[in-house]
Amino acid sequence: MITVKFLKLRPGARMPAYATLGSAAADLFACLDDTDELDGLAVDGGTIVIPAGGRVSIPTGIAIEPIITSQNTESADSFVALIFGRSGLGAKYGITLANSVGVVDSDYRGEIKVALINHSNRPYAVSHGDRIAQIAFVPVASAKFIEACSLGETERGGSGFGSTGK
Repeated sequence: MITVKFLKLRPGARMPAYATLGSAAADLFACLDDTDELDGLAVDGGTIVIPAGGRVSIPTGIAIEPIITSQNTESADSFVALIFGRSGLGAKYGITLANSVGVVDSDYRGEIKVALINHSNRPYAVSHGDRIAQIAFVPVASAKFIEACSLGETERGGSGFGSTGK
């Protein structure tokens, strides 16, 4: 388990919350109570309507700071927060993340926003406090890149998309 500090940037913001003990990711909530407009769309009474085919960045009203557990920056435990869509929103309503997976680097301190896109042919309303995405914390290993003259041989080699079967 890691410790993550969070800061409410807006009065109506909610702390991320795990829905069940077995949840791998915590829910993120829309924070729309003090907003009149987002990405050219009106927010009325804490609700925004994403038109069919439309997209909008929904604020969560929070910023985060994962706590680094090692003082040695060479071997510090580093984490990335990954933002995933909610499966129910995608399967039932066609609402997914515009960028598939959001990446929140461990040194980012700004407001977490969730870019939603409406793939359906119907408008979809998002209201203040709605669960709009999930956030998971994953350890990260930094890579040291070394230029090489050649790479090791493998069975797959350079075969690309679909080369291992359907």
